[in-house]
Amino acid sequence: VKILIERGYTVKGTVRNPDDPKNTNLRELDGGKERLILCKADLQDYEALKAAIDGCDGVFHTASPVTDDPEQMVEPAVNGAKFVINAAAEAKVKRVVITSSIGAVYMDPNRDPEAVVDESCWSDLDFCKNTKNWYCYGKMVAEQAAWETAKEKGVDLVVLNPVLVLGPPLQPTINASLYHVLKYLTGSAKTYANLTQAYVDVRDVALAHVLVYEAPSASGRYLLAESARHRGEVVEILAKLFPEYPLPTKCKDEKNPRAKPYKFTNQKIKDLGLEFTSTKQSLYDTVKSLQEKGHLAPPPPPPSASQESVENGIKIGS
Repeated sequence: VKILIERGYTVKGTVRNPDDPKNTNLRELDGGKERLILCKADLQDYEALKAAIDGCDGVFHTASPVTDDPEQMVEPAVNGAKFVINAAAEAKVKRVVITSSIGAVYMDPNRDPEAVVDESCWSDLDFCKNTKNWYCYGKMVAEQAAWETAKEKGVDLVVLNPVLVLGPPLQPTINASLYHVLKYLTGSAKTYANLTQAYVDVRDVALAHVLVYEAPSASGRYLLAESARHRGEVVEILAKLFPEYPLPTKCKDEKNPRAKPYKFTNQKIKDLGLEFTSTKQSLYDTVKSLQEKGHLAPPPPPPSASQESVENGIKIGS
């Protein structure tokens, strides 16, 4: 929303309750009062979605449940994707951009560890189902439903598949991605998992949406990932940037070898002009934002020269 308004677009945003105070940050965006219209809608309410989409040139479908509860994840995600595509077809929009997930791409236990993950990859649906990974299962079936419906209705569809999103948020609340960093800084996580994760900055994700909407040549899927890192490496970066916080120093799994990140390519979105923010910069900006929003106590100021000397057992200046 922010980047579209900054580019001069008039934006119709869908929310459950336009008067909810949590939407204040959207109305206060530069240009928000003039070019932002908040419409009441729900993914399961086709008529409300149709009313919101009517008159639009393009549609960005970013909303989806983030849960591992199959009842709350799968059906709403699939129906929501279909409803958005159908409503867009009726409104004759130029292009629909859907935010899918890396969860629809890389969850495949049979993939060669040396194979490069790209836009042609799909998760193993049976594996997601058997391991009860309903988030990835829901993302995959929702994206597949979107492609099938778009083909049936003749809708120009482009899909983005971001990894875990970091960076300074617009909203005042904590989401799952922010907690991924916050738990290490507060001391609630005493160890880090022997796992790897790919990361991308929220500002890059936002810009990627606009780039694929505006570029006539854009088509298919786009993988959004800056780098893949072990959790231990993330903690080490945070420790160097913010040594004042009680960051964990041990891995929860010290028996098995350190997990290796999967290989991927992000060249397709780079070809449209996206320059990724480094994960290190994104982590720094995330923590600064958490401090500014009051979710994380700022580190104590550095001691004065005299205090430092007293702490070192040498009292000066008396």
